[in-house]
Amino acid sequence: MSKVCVINVVGLTQKLVEHAPRIASVGKAHGWQSPYPAVTCTSQATMLTGLSPREHGIVGNGWYFRDTGEIRFWQQSNRLMAGEKLYEGVPTAKMFWWFNQGAPVTWFATPKPYYGSDGSKAFGILDKTECDLTTELGEFPFFSFWGPKAGLPSSDWIARASALVMRRKRPELTMVYLPHLDYDFQRLPIHDPERVREVDRCAGMVIDAAEDIGATPIVVSEYGLVPVSRPVEINRALRRAGLLEVRDGPFGETLMTMDSKAFAVVDHQLAHIYINDVRCTAEVRRIVEDLPGVASVVEPGELQLDHARSGELIALANDDAWFVYYYWLDDRRAPDFATSVDIHRKPGYDPCELFMTSPLRAAARLLQKKLGMRYRMDVIPLDPSLVKGSHGLRPSDSEGAVIVGPDAPTDMRDFKAYVRRLLASSKVGPTGRQP
Repeated sequence: MSKVCVINVVGLTQKLVEHAPRIASVGKAHGWQSPYPAVTCTSQATMLTGLSPREHGIVGNGWYFRDTGEIRFWQQSNRLMAGEKLYEGVPTAKMFWWFNQGAPVTWFATPKPYYGSDGSKAFGILDKTECDLTTELGEFPFFSFWGPKAGLPSSDWIARASALVMRRKRPELTMVYLPHLDYDFQRLPIHDPERVREVDRCAGMVIDAAEDIGATPIVVSEYGLVPVSRPVEINRALRRAGLLEVRDGPFGETLMTMDSKAFAVVDHQLAHIYINDVRCTAEVRRIVEDLPGVASVVEPGELQLDHARSGELIALANDDAWFVYYYWLDDRRAPDFATSVDIHRKPGYDPCELFMTSPLRAAARLLQKKLGMRYRMDVIPLDPSLVKGSHGLRPSDSEGAVIVGPDAPTDMRDFKAYVRRLLASSKVGPTGRQP
């Protein structure tokens, strides 16, 4: 059996590969079709199962759980995906890809903070690689993985950790996640080639390790980011129409999903619209369709999203627009989590977490933490106009998801079968060395 290494360079496009010589050395780059929405969890689930969202059930980075009334994002359980996974029966090292917890892999590492009973949080990772990664490499730079300080150190650490695991464990399949391009490409409208060169150096470390163990490297991305300038506030429009309910309280307003006639769970450029009162469906469609920045409102089946987890309607943004989760009408009544990096409590994706209101304020909050005082890291601005890049749709081949590898497929649903063929082939690694 041959060895394969899949490097997921988030945000890489065919147009950007020209600035990445190590990645380009792997093979010919071409665009491939992502599912709707073209977001991390849905795209990865499609690659891992070979199924569409209507079949594997990962309809976004998060969705509404109708039985509990909760909106939950960024769940890590491998059991949320239906279907046989790519790595089943293959000795695999899964490095920071999503759906790691409970995955039938031999080795893995993934972010996993510790939560105290008083609401405190300590950062850490789950390291099941048998390589003692934090001893070897130092603590994982959690603040560079997401939030206002997100940047190169996290991708560099993941690359070095992956190379270490590959050389020590020699897995048949290695899956590496490098998120670096996701950050500035959402913060800034211009895609700086230097960011590409930086992540190319990270990918190069992994490619070197793949060559050392005789593995064929493949580079993929889940989506390409496009410039945006128009935030679309679906939930505020539904609230003004009397369709969305909130509960006010000491920590701001809370979205009441079960009491609302309709609300939206937004995810970059696609939004699931959940309708509890079907008599309002036509009204909801009209309200959303009339919002500037909305390209269309469709039935889930039109996008292969007709799954029990999906909304009754799906909204798609214009190319230059994206959806904001905000449901309050007065920023003074925003929930306390709105100004924090709080990815699991927010009822929608919030790219404003990549920005900071004040470094001085953040320093003061960290001082409070060190002194053992109660504090809240309320440093995230409530200004969606700051966001300059998004994804979720299917742009042109040169600006959308890309795959780099020998005889690679043109559709993400074919990726599982493609990698299985490479694993079953008699080819040796790209250097010609036997593993």
